[in-house]
Amino acid sequence: MDIRSHVSMVFHLDKCIGCHTCSIACKNIWTDRKGTEYMWWNNVETKPGTGYPTLWEDQEKYKGGWEKKNGDLKLKLHSRLKGLGNIFYNPFLPTLDDYYEPWTYDYENLFNAPEGDDQPTARAISMVTGKPMDNIEAGPNWDDDLGGSPIYARNDVNLDGLTDDEREQLNELERVVFFYLPRICNHCLNPGCVAACPAGAIYKRGEDGIVLIAQDKCRAWRMCISGCPYKKTYYNWASGKSEKCILCYPRLESGQPPACFHSCVGRIRYLGVLLYDADQIEKCASVPDEELVAAQRNMIQDPFDPEVIKSAKANGISDATIASAQNSPVYKFVKKWGLALPLHPDFRTLPMLYYVPPMLPVLAKTKDGNYDVSDAESENLPALLSSLERARMPIKYMASMFSAGNVKVVEDVYRKLIAVRIFKRAQTVKDYQQAEVDAALEAGNTTADEVESIFRLTALPTYEERFVVPPLAREVAVEAWEKPLDRKREAGFGVRNKIAKRKF
Repeated sequence: MDIRSHVSMVFHLDKCIGCHTCSIACKNIWTDRKGTEYMWWNNVETKPGTGYPTLWEDQEKYKGGWEKKNGDLKLKLHSRLKGLGNIFYNPFLPTLDDYYEPWTYDYENLFNAPEGDDQPTARAISMVTGKPMDNIEAGPNWDDDLGGSPIYARNDVNLDGLTDDEREQLNELERVVFFYLPRICNHCLNPGCVAACPAGAIYKRGEDGIVLIAQDKCRAWRMCISGCPYKKTYYNWASGKSEKCILCYPRLESGQPPACFHSCVGRIRYLGVLLYDADQIEKCASVPDEELVAAQRNMIQDPFDPEVIKSAKANGISDATIASAQNSPVYKFVKKWGLALPLHPDFRTLPMLYYVPPMLPVLAKTKDGNYDVSDAESENLPALLSSLERARMPIKYMASMFSAGNVKVVEDVYRKLIAVRIFKRAQTVKDYQQAEVDAALEAGNTTADEVESIFRLTALPTYEERFVVPPLAREVAVEAWEKPLDRKREAGFGVRNKIAKRKF
């Protein structure tokens, strides 16, 4: 057992209002420089939709992440030899059209145009070429709130597993539904970007697991962009270097959460520490698709277990970090309650950003001017609030995103979320009988005490409960680099964390 610590995150999608405040906070701090105009280290997508860059989830197009091949785990992008052959030409890079050509406006003409009969205009000017743009065809949130849904929502990769009837139901007027998906770098345990980089410029910090790009080592091969299945590595066309989300590590080192977390209006974001067994990483990433979520949960260890604590201390993890792990909201959502799921575990990068799926909208239709729920009846559960089998957002769609197609994993999460909804509604609105509440708790495999804890951390958390930032002890990490290599490994600060080994 090789216990390591990792700063991890949970996004509660049921609370996201799609305001993009997180995106703007990140843009203002990190990507307002020349060459970064199109970079959105944090972006908020509308689902169903094609996302940013367009169709980033389609790994047949981009070849990101890992795959099982001949019994071994290998990069989907290329082998070592093939990577060498394509080093000067990578055919799987997103183009500028897959992002968008960033633009500004000719405000000078608008403000200083000579007097005339016509109202002066400010033409769109490309921020890349500096030339006027005749047509603006895309943007970072072009399909926001299902804008252009016949084009964008219909082409969502996650809809491929649905039947024709299920796909058409999503476009019925009374069944149209969408939710928001905020995305940042997942700071994966088995990152494809690290393995794909020929220059070895990308690494994981041993003390917190944050994935960074060493700008002095980056040679602009851009294999990292293809290797990341989430497309959260970007190329700075002005500096000739790749860049990505750094999880605001300067803020973390001063005890503050990242800017996108701090600015979140819906308070959907949680940050904490997870202790995990590094010895299980390769095995966890190699299991069949239907077992990926369970394997990743099993890799996360109980921070109260004496054996886990002993192994953590042997790796140089401090008592303060262990205490942070014990108070971590991420541990509660991911491991204790089993509510938060990784985004596309089928990419096999073992992402350390988890999502609580959005609650299914109430299923009903208007009939004779009334809100009719007669068609929404569900076995053992109140009709108004749940019908997993007849949900407006098909469970298979959610499973494609959050459980590598394992429908049962998503159903278990939703049954527990439904139990929370019914339990609290019975307390406040008092329109459910105790028998119905008991049925919901049983279906969700939960208890009244657990439901109350879930509700409080979801709806009433304090700042300190949402953000349990560990003391990163950078001074200890820096000292570790001055030790001999074997002592570094003993202290848990290897030159390159074994979870980020380059493997082809």
